[in-house]
Amino acid sequence: MTREDNPRTRRQGPAMLRGRAVPQTTTDQRLLDSRGPADWVHADPWRVLRIQAEFVEGFGLLAELPKAVSVFGSARTKPGSEEYETAVDIGARLHEAGYAVITGGGPGIMEAANKGCDENGGLSVGLGIELPFEQRLNDHLDIGLEFRYFFVRKTMFVKYSQAFVVLPGGFGTLDELFEAITLVQTKKITRFPIVLVGTEFWGGLIEWVRTTMLPSGKISPEDMDLIHLTDDPDEVVKIVVDAHIEAERRLQEQAAVQAAGETGIDGT
Repeated sequence: MTREDNPRTRRQGPAMLRGRAVPQTTTDQRLLDSRGPADWVHADPWRVLRIQAEFVEGFGLLAELPKAVSVFGSARTKPGSEEYETAVDIGARLHEAGYAVITGGGPGIMEAANKGCDENGGLSVGLGIELPFEQRLNDHLDIGLEFRYFFVRKTMFVKYSQAFVVLPGGFGTLDELFEAITLVQTKKITRFPIVLVGTEFWGGLIEWVRTTMLPSGKISPEDMDLIHLTDDPDEVVKIVVDAHIEAERRLQEQAAVQAAGETGIDGT
């Protein structure tokens, strides 16, 4: 008798179970029997389905977004503060330049950028996150979606944004910032502009990167070009727009070269 024929061996999808690993009930029995504790809904296989559902929901809801820019910053920034009003201004100017505005959907800088876009007739999007403390979606959203998992939410920011604008913030803002820089640096995503707003707030960090990380060889000199630093909302929008014009020009050049190659034209 082979191991496959052994009654203590069971095939369960792609897995083979043997001996004490063989369950005493079938998958159908466990699915249809609703009695007993609900611990199964917290098990890893069920979480995989939840993760899949979040991706499907996000992709389905955001698939038809026009070009968009994600704006990050602190949820603790108070309405009426200089940083808040700067974010309102940036949200409005991004809409005027033809972009939807995506934020984390919460209060502070997120609310401000959504407000600037919304009150000027733009498309305002919020991608929230389930947290232990209450943080509801703000009131300036045309589309709002709340995620359970940070990594699913991050994927949505990257997939549906053509630029990142980062105002002063805390650990969450730094997390989003450095993930974006890493993805661009390693060419996991198409290069797009990352703009830091607030020279006083971000200046020390940029100086440390330039004087500590760069000389020690932890990054390359060209990596410094991945980040733009400014205080001017007009310059923020100009950096984003100019980067996209340049990207479109390069795409057209590549298409022309490819077309010439397919037709056998060598340009001589």
